[in-house]
Amino acid sequence: MTFSVNTNASALSALQNLNKTASGLERVQTQINTGLKVASSKDNAAVFAIAQSLRADVAGFRAATASLDRALSTVDVAIAAGEAVSDLLIELKEKAVAAKDSGLDTASRNSLHNDFAQLRSQITSIVDNAEFNGTNAVSSGGSAIVAITNDDASNKISIGAQNLSVGGGIVTLSAANTISTAAGASASVIAIESSIANVNDSLSELGAGARRLELQRSFVAKLMDTVEVGIGNLVDADMAKASATLQSLQVKQQLGLQALGIANQAPQAVTSLFQ
Repeated sequence: MTFSVNTNASALSALQNLNKTASGLERVQTQINTGLKVASSKDNAAVFAIAQSLRADVAGFRAATASLDRALSTVDVAIAAGEAVSDLLIELKEKAVAAKDSGLDTASRNSLHNDFAQLRSQITSIVDNAEFNGTNAVSSGGSAIVAITNDDASNKISIGAQNLSVGGGIVTLSAANTISTAAGASASVIAIESSIANVNDSLSELGAGARRLELQRSFVAKLMDTVEVGIGNLVDADMAKASATLQSLQVKQQLGLQALGIANQAPQAVTSLFQ
């Protein structure tokens, strides 16, 4: 053993150990504060890079979920409009069948005709206003409903537009149809029945599309949850372990301070050699 007042090896060793303990305390306190064992690339560069990549995937899934929600709302509006048109066509058929009665007087026929014209105009009003977020899938020249379905928008679901406007093809009833005469009412009944069948087919397509969107949204939500759990497995801290480690390091720090104090007193023993 060398007695030296210039170099205190014991104190240096105690200081190194104390610094090591302090570094460990800082690391575990960061875990407790953030809840993460890998909070930055300094903690674990490879795991952090993987986690960031997965976080980017989750962000893409959130965008896909928003797109699917928008598409679902748009198709819901389109279905509501289609159902309203179908109901109006049923009412129109009732008026047209009533107007086929050749025994009607002029006043009754005119009343039926006026009601018929108003109901037909209401179809146009419903179709023109069946818009959500700038998309109308049931008007003349309407837009298809499109939603992205994955994290990089490479896959999409598209639901074709259904032109439910009067005289647009699906609704074969047109402005030319009238029930002011028995013959006109008879022709209108044929057009209305064809329109009802066509609208029901359109509603079936819209309904099937809506169901597909719902299934895809549910899948994306589950997939996003799974990826988030995977991220947690990579970077989340074990808080029970962190708590135990914190207590252990605090004890080590206290003992390290005592050891450093003892080591700093060692050079004082040299003075006894000169008494």
